Amino acid sequence: MTKPLERVRAELDAARRRAHDIAETLAPSQWNARPGPDDWSVTECLAHLNLTSRAFLPLLDEAIGRGRAEGRRAGRHRMDVVGRMVWLVTTLRVPVRTTEPFVPAGAYQSEAVLAEFDVLQRELIARMEQADGLDLTRLRIVSPFDARLRYNVYAALRIIAAHQHLHLRQAARAVRRLAKVADTPGVV
Repeated sequence: MTKPLERVRAELDAARRRAHDIAETLAPSQWNARPGPDDWSVTECLAHLNLTSRAFLPLLDEAIGRGRAEGRRAGRHRMDVVGRMVWLVTTLRVPVRTTEPFVPAGAYQSEAVLAEFDVLQRELIARMEQADGLDLTRLRIVSPFDARLRYNVYAALRIIAAHQHLHLRQAARAVRRLAKVADTPGVV
């Protein structure tokens, strides 16, 4: 695998480990507990990441198939301008409202959400392996978050990893806030 894709794989592997580290600290009652009325629970953070991965996978499949059909062989992997901007917004933690299809809704089983996260991480890594050797700078997708945005596949992979780390930080923050509430005298 090329060095840029190895970097993305390391970021995805780190996200999976972080999700499991967070899960190990949780009591069963904490998985679905929201630290505040407008905050997501740990389960909702993971469910959101699962919704996102499921939206990206068919886009990646289509782009990889197109790249193979067109015989687009790899050059240097670089994010395009739009992809870099989306990646920066994600890494700088600029608050962006999640669009409706990606807002977690309903009851989620903690173990099932974490297991699905693991499966989807393996799927994303499999797509990267399939894409290795293709020109991911010239292959473009339409953002599943906003149809007005198009960026290259390499940027999409970097955005996915950064987005995962953003929401895993959010999940870790939720755990810390729940722990503070539990430690406050008089709060049951």
